[in-house]
Amino acid sequence: MSYADELFIKTCTDIVENGFSDEQLEVRPRWLDGTPAHTVKRFCIVNRYDLSKEFPIITLRRTAFKSAIDELLWIWQKKSNNVNELNSHIWDSWADETGSIGKAYGYQLGVKHKYKEGEFDQVDRVLYDLKHNPQSRRIMTNIYTFQDLNEMHLYPCAYSMTFNVVGDTLNGILNQRSNDVLTANNWNVVQYAVLLHMFAQVSGLKVGELVHVIADAHIYDRHIPIVKKILKNPKYPAPKFWINPEIKNFYDFTVDDFRLDGYEYTKLEDKIEVAV
Repeated sequence: MSYADELFIKTCTDIVENGFSDEQLEVRPRWLDGTPAHTVKRFCIVNRYDLSKEFPIITLRRTAFKSAIDELLWIWQKKSNNVNELNSHIWDSWADETGSIGKAYGYQLGVKHKYKEGEFDQVDRVLYDLKHNPQSRRIMTNIYTFQDLNEMHLYPCAYSMTFNVVGDTLNGILNQRSNDVLTANNWNVVQYAVLLHMFAQVSGLKVGELVHVIADAHIYDRHIPIVKKILKNPKYPAPKFWINPEIKNFYDFTVDDFRLDGYEYTKLEDKIEVAV
């Protein structure tokens, strides 16, 4: 069993057995048929993954590795907010007729800000500090921009990354206000594990810990039977992660510069409906 499997099982079991149900409350999310999408939730789940030991992808079911990276690059490298520049359809429910999701996600990372060292967007500021001031305690990004929330089609879920260098090792904290655990928990973990590997490599650093902090970790009512079934699936060892060692510029990475060797998983037969 991979360590990611272990933490996923622990998280899901805790939510199902000890979580709070909002079944009797008014909720915003809806299923596609218009039915309220209720959840069982736990407050403030914190999971730590040592990326120097293994890559944190679950084997209980498949996490779409290449699609997750494609979305990561869409946000962090392209700094895009248009689904027409994305190779999957996961954002289609929040896009307008032009494909835009408003001033959200990649848009915020691409906004330039003035510093004494010059003008940078948030990604380039991280890259600059990791190379020129790695011991800084101010290396972070934040896309939860209050003045732009009314122009976002979806408020950011994974909204902040804090980067911290210890010696020659890069660590990161992913802060997430809300997490649909079945649909997106491991998806987000995989993405930000890859992001830490990318930043570490182009900055001449080793990769260390990814800490995932979730304020509202929840499982939707229609997902609970699927979760219970998945937790009984066979477990396999974590696959080996490969990142192209030749890439030294963050903006040169493509989806093909990442690979998992020996990724075994149990095929999921159930369709996972996404609440919107």
